[in-house]
Amino acid sequence: MPYIETLDKVRLFYNDWGVGKPIVLIHGWPLNADMWEYNASFLAENGFRVIAYDRRGFGRSDQPWSGYDYDTFAADLKALLDGLDLNDAALVGFSMGGGEIARYLARYGADRISKVALVAAVTPFMLKTDEHPNGADKSLFDGFVDDLKKDRPHFLAGFGKQFFGAGLLNFSVSSDILQWAQGLALQASPKATIDCVRAFSETDFRADMATFTVPTLIIHGSGDETVPAKISGQEAAKLVPSATYIEYDGAPHALTYTERDRFNADLAAFLA
Repeated sequence: MPYIETLDKVRLFYNDWGVGKPIVLIHGWPLNADMWEYNASFLAENGFRVIAYDRRGFGRSDQPWSGYDYDTFAADLKALLDGLDLNDAALVGFSMGGGEIARYLARYGADRISKVALVAAVTPFMLKTDEHPNGADKSLFDGFVDDLKKDRPHFLAGFGKQFFGAGLLNFSVSSDILQWAQGLALQASPKATIDCVRAFSETDFRADMATFTVPTLIIHGSGDETVPAKISGQEAAKLVPSATYIEYDGAPHALTYTERDRFNADLAAFLA
């Protein structure tokens, strides 16, 4: 299997499919590169080179005890781009993967980057503070951590239903897809899973987003209960006024799957 080694000797697994303009897909919490199955195949079949990697601690990548912070994640992304010598590349970050993009651009610039897309992303800042009253209460994320420590499989099973917007009256997502996603999540290191809750909820990307200079696409679902659009997508669009913002009416967090035909078409049109 192909791997790239980071500066601190952590091996990152990646898939590299297709030929053409390079697109790097950055997965969300608590999944891995395989979450992009229904998007990466489409892009590779439509003239793009698609690289999707497992974040450290997740999937087939190494699982070190530490390093689950966005400065390190951005350095890992740089190691991938440098190691594969990617130029004129587009970065597509889903959920916590949007944070890698913001921190990478702030720290390393856009010399290798042509476009970026933030998809249901946690940017610019998730946490409620005195000066950021519209964020989510810290108690919500404390509850995530407590439940993960108590019974990780049970928590992830419940979280997956919200992730996909599955409910008693919504049959658009099969039980098999829910089980598949939970299987991806359970491949992750428990330590990485918990540390990343703190990373994506507590990292403030507002200053990072001032460094966006390349064409930017922001896509969010109005029905996203995991990363609400009013906290993230709508605020990100205000901080990057040149960005194209698209809000999918009623779409849940996992819009890359539930709205995949529309999402694939919108992303391909933007990247072309």
